Amino acid sequence: MAQKRDYYEVLGVSKQASEDDIKKAYRKIAIKYHPDRNPGDKEAEEKFKEAAEAYNVLHDPQKRQQYDQFGFDAPFGGQGGFGGFGGASMNMDDIFSMFGDIFGGHGFGGFGGGGRGRTQQHRGSDLRLKVRLTLEEINQGVTKKFKLRKDVPCAHCHGTGAEDGSSKETCPTCHGSGVITHTTQSIFGMMQTQGVCPTCRGEGQIIKNKCHECGGTGVVKGEEVVEINIPAGVAEGMVVNVPGKGNAGQHGGIAGDIQVFIEEEDHNLFVRDGNDLVYNLLLDFPTAALGGDVEIPTIEGSKLKVKIDNGTQPGKTLRLRGKGLPAVQGYGSGRGDLVVNISVYVPKTLSREERKALEEFRNSDNFKGDKETKDSIFQRFKNYFS
Repeated sequence: MAQKRDYYEVLGVSKQASEDDIKKAYRKIAIKYHPDRNPGDKEAEEKFKEAAEAYNVLHDPQKRQQYDQFGFDAPFGGQGGFGGFGGASMNMDDIFSMFGDIFGGHGFGGFGGGGRGRTQQHRGSDLRLKVRLTLEEINQGVTKKFKLRKDVPCAHCHGTGAEDGSSKETCPTCHGSGVITHTTQSIFGMMQTQGVCPTCRGEGQIIKNKCHECGGTGVVKGEEVVEINIPAGVAEGMVVNVPGKGNAGQHGGIAGDIQVFIEEEDHNLFVRDGNDLVYNLLLDFPTAALGGDVEIPTIEGSKLKVKIDNGTQPGKTLRLRGKGLPAVQGYGSGRGDLVVNISVYVPKTLSREERKALEEFRNSDNFKGDKETKDSIFQRFKNYFS
C-alpha cells in the first residue's frame, strides 16, 4: 500500500494558503487529471481522487485544523474521515456529487470529445452534537448512545419519493444527463458552460406520481438511536466526525454526517495539561521532614506507592511516567505522565503540647533554612511571574 502524501503537497500549496488558493489549486489539478481527459488512465484517475481527498479536508476549516494538528491520525480520521475518503469505497460519482460545484456545475462536457453527463445524488445535511466527558471516559474511550430526531428514508416509498409501484421518468429538459449546456458568444469565440438542470436538480429523472407520505422527497421526520464511539485521548474542542449517520438524503441520496463536539468535565483530583495529569499532594510536615511512603491515586482508580525523600521542600514535583492520558488514536509518543506537585500542610491551630514542641525547635539552624534552599524558593518565585 502506497504511503499517503501530505495534502498540501498534493495540491501544491503552502500551509498558509488561503481557502481561495486551495480551491484554485484543486480545480487546476482536477481538470488536468479528469477522467474525460484521460480515458482509461488509472494513474490519472488515482491522482484525481487524491486531489479530491486533499480538497475535502483542506477546504473545511474544522477538518483542516484537525489535520494540521494531528495529520492523518486526526480524531475523526479512523471513522471515515481523512483515511476513508478517496479510497476504494469512494467512487468517481461520489466525488463529482460532492465537488462538482467547484467547476460551476456537475460534469465536464467538452473533454475528450463530447463529454459525459453525471447525475447528481442529493446529500443529507449534517447534525451537530455536544458531549461532556469525564477524564475517566477520555482515558478509556467510550461509546455514547443518542436518540436523535432527524430525516429518515420514507418507509412507504423506500426513499425513492415515488408512489409505491410507480417509476421515475427521464427528465425532458436534460434527457437524463442531469446537466444542461449553455452556448454563448464571446470575444474568444463560442463558449460552452454546463450547469445543473433546473427541472430535475441534477438527478436526470423526475417523479410524476409523488409519494403521498413524503410528498416526493423520499424522506420524513423520524427518530433513530445512534451509537457513537469516542476514541480515548480526545480533548476539549475536538470534533469527532461520524459519517453517514446524519440526515438522510432526498430521493435515496447520501446521508449526512454527525459532528460530535467534545467538552470535558472538571475532575475533583486531577487537572489536565495536554496528555499529562497534574495532582496536588498535600504532605504533613513530619513526612516532608522525615520522609516516608505515600499513596498517589491514578485515573484508572488504583493507587501507586511513592517514596518521599526526607527534607522534601514545598513546590517539588514528581513525574510518574506513562500514568497520564493516552494520545488520541496513537498520535504522539505514547501516554502522558502523572505530575505530582508537592505542598506541605501547616496546621492552623496547635495544642499546648504541640506548640511547646515547636518552640523548642524555633531557634534551631535546621529549621531556619539554608541559603541554597532560600535561593531555590526565590528562583521558583521569579519563574512564576516570568
